[in-house]
Amino acid sequence: MTETLHIKNMVCDRCILVVGDVLRRCGIEPVRITLGEAVVQGPLDKELLSVVRQALEALGFELLEDRRQVLLEQIKRAVIEWVRAGEERSAMRFSEYLERRLGRDYSALSKLFSEACGTTLEKYLIAQKIERTKELLSDRELTLSEIADRLGYSSVAYLSAQFKQVTGMTPSRFREQEHPDRRPLDRV
Repeated sequence: MTETLHIKNMVCDRCILVVGDVLRRCGIEPVRITLGEAVVQGPLDKELLSVVRQALEALGFELLEDRRQVLLEQIKRAVIEWVRAGEERSAMRFSEYLERRLGRDYSALSKLFSEACGTTLEKYLIAQKIERTKELLSDRELTLSEIADRLGYSSVAYLSAQFKQVTGMTPSRFREQEHPDRRPLDRV
């Protein structure tokens, strides 16, 4: 029998490695770890769960038990995956992707997200896209046109306008900065 642990603030492959290391140090060999979830042999007793919770919290993660919090993390994870999918992203709209990914109506997911997070799902998606744009601009490997295409913008002008609205500067100005202002994905 397995148990699924839902973990907040897992946003990248390094998070998966760190969570795996934490579980192993607690004497738990994970069956599978993905962003936001760790499947382990279970059930875990309360004492071991408490040890895991403390070890995760020491590294900035949080063990989630409330269904609503779990769903919010699943929404955030889906947004990050959508933004990072790049050319691999299908032609479907984001709302359709989210409905399929989470098996729930988009309007209900959007309402829950807005109530719990104090911002709309659309604004969160835009914030994630802008952070990804900052990352790609900092790497200096892609042109602005390639970045716009990768992130699903209809034009460079639209990306530039949205970037300036959110950051207060143009993408070109951002790229010129020596130490660009970027936020970790779990803080967006």
